[in-house]
Amino acid sequence: MTVVYSLKNVSKERLIDGVGFRLLVPNIQIHAEENIALIGHSGCGKSTLLDMLALILRPDKSDSMNLHPVHGDSHDVARLWQGDRYSQLSQIRKQHIGYVLQSGGLLPYLTVRENIELPRRLLDLPDDDSIDSISKVLGISRQLDKLPGLLSAGERQRAAFARALSHRPSILIADEPTAALDPITAHKIMAVVMEVIRGLKITLITASHDWAHVYKMELRTLKQEAKALEGGKIYQSSFSD
Repeated sequence: MTVVYSLKNVSKERLIDGVGFRLLVPNIQIHAEENIALIGHSGCGKSTLLDMLALILRPDKSDSMNLHPVHGDSHDVARLWQGDRYSQLSQIRKQHIGYVLQSGGLLPYLTVRENIELPRRLLDLPDDDSIDSISKVLGISRQLDKLPGLLSAGERQRAAFARALSHRPSILIADEPTAALDPITAHKIMAVVMEVIRGLKITLITASHDWAHVYKMELRTLKQEAKALEGGKIYQSSFSD
């Protein structure tokens, strides 16, 4: 099976006056259509790793970092960062990656339909039945003409998933997307999303501190290991296969 992500000795530091944390990724390979969960406590670097996988955050160091979208060319991401190829990284991200934030991240001044259409418009994709189709599957077809502020928390997250999936990306990244929802609503939303991504053959990478919820979804887990360095001033966190 195709390897979508391949990372070796990738690191990112967030230090202020010598105090903070260092994220290390010794070795990770993620295959096409895998469902992956990053498991760890709050503040351990899950969001930092997701941002690097989403080509939003530049790693400080990397022996290798490669992205191989199922429907697209392979990319040496480490080399693109080193060459300051920001526009190319942005284009790769827009075309191949969908990202769902914990807060949803919908633009409040656009209707739900306009929010969901954004990725397709950025890529100049033609109008078709994609928006209506995915909105129906996710149970928000009646909310398309409303502003996000008029939706419930669960409806907003469904809309955020619809937006992230509307352009049929190879990869869906979700940063604790149901953390603000009650357990029943969270389970219902993720069950529907899992059904959608399996049908579209999309690779899912999500982060969670809810271990029981992840195990119920039968995701492959990348667990975090941590230790204190330099007299406890630096918290080092690592994720690997």
